[in-house]
Amino acid sequence: MTSTIPTDRKRALRLAGALLGAAVALGACKHAEEDLATASVPNDYRQRHPIAIQEANRSIVVIVGQGRGGLSASQRADVMGLAQAWLREGTGAISIDLPVKTPNARAAADSLREIQATFAAAGVPPRAVNIRKYHPEDPRHLAAIRLNYPKISAVAGPCGLWPEDLGPSVNNKSYFENKPYYNFGCANQRNLAAMIDNPSDLVQPRDETPAYTTRRNIAFEKYRKGTSTTTIYPEAEKAKLSDTGK
Repeated sequence: MTSTIPTDRKRALRLAGALLGAAVALGACKHAEEDLATASVPNDYRQRHPIAIQEANRSIVVIVGQGRGGLSASQRADVMGLAQAWLREGTGAISIDLPVKTPNARAAADSLREIQATFAAAGVPPRAVNIRKYHPEDPRHLAAIRLNYPKISAVAGPCGLWPEDLGPSVNNKSYFENKPYYNFGCANQRNLAAMIDNPSDLVQPRDETPAYTTRRNIAFEKYRKGTSTTTIYPEAEKAKLSDTGK
């Protein structure tokens, strides 16, 4: 039996079939790319939100009134603490932002002289201090003296990123695969980084401190004589509970 379908219609059917096959192939490629992107996100929160070591600023603010210059007792302690911390961990010069052309500009200049004297008393050389003048953009705010310097810090984040829904959804494969959501563990990593005092501890161990030779020699001498090497604490007897009621 010969086909009764016209030649033009056969060509149209073949063209439609070819287009359908191409669409299926392209859809399969797109699906594979999406799977690859999802699979590239680590399951371990320590790998999704690693703690990085980089340079960051440490800063304090000295608020100055209009009628009184100089530093208060608490402000003097803050400035002294910043100077001592700079000697220990600073990686650059201390920058002092001084307000000018403000109602408290004269008082700020008096406070600056006391800040410089405090730095000198702490051992900060004058060449390590840079003074920058600025004019506040909002005149409603009281201009303050800002002190900052760069240091090596441990940081993590940013947190609060939600690339996928938490609930069941056709677009959320992590829910059906029982995987942790992307933001999980970010706050813990960020808080841990903020509590690290010396970021170099994340890279390499510190050198061992010298042994306490005085106590070691006493223990060795007792061992040589054949006596007990334990330490006797007379106060330990006073800390015992009473035998009343036994």
